[in-house]
Amino acid sequence: MKKSIFDPEEQQYDLSSKIIAGLERVSQAFKVLLWEKAKQLGLSPIQIQILIFVAYHKNEFNNVSFLAREFNVTKPTISDAIRVLDQKGLILKDHSSPDSRSYSIFLSDKGKEIVGETDDFANPVASQLNNIPADDRENMFKVLSKLIFDLNQKGILTVQRTCFACRFHGKNGKQHYCHLLEKELKHTDIRLDCIEFEEKS
Repeated sequence: MKKSIFDPEEQQYDLSSKIIAGLERVSQAFKVLLWEKAKQLGLSPIQIQILIFVAYHKNEFNNVSFLAREFNVTKPTISDAIRVLDQKGLILKDHSSPDSRSYSIFLSDKGKEIVGETDDFANPVASQLNNIPADDRENMFKVLSKLIFDLNQKGILTVQRTCFACRFHGKNGKQHYCHLLEKELKHTDIRLDCIEFEEKS
């Protein structure tokens, strides 16, 4: 049998395999936390993710096509989730787009209440991270932000709004610089989901 990063024997000798196994465990923790919240409210995980995303992102992102790319699922999957959210009165549809088949979604008052009850699902992970020394967290963020950018460049992550891919990002020597904010950025200032993000052409 060929070597596998999921083989505990292989992980003993390969640090990258250990890191991947660790990332998979963290991913499982997110799934467990999200499922627990979903079960409490009678929603699916993707429905909760859509509500939270819509609550905190620009209206132009809140349509079926963009949400399908954001969550790496099919348009029918998003459409089904939106249909249920609509039936439950958690969203409103805006059909003012020039394309009659296209619409944006907004949260209803009830939807906003649900977001208030759900967007803390990752707090147990955050509280554990806060127990890690600041320097270690900064190094972890450096590695994660580069990994996310590289995965996007390889086409594995389809959507990202990180500084590294933004037209406003530059460098002064080794120092990151934002031409929109007109200031140098420390690595901890790098954003993974920037509301002012504009993709490099």
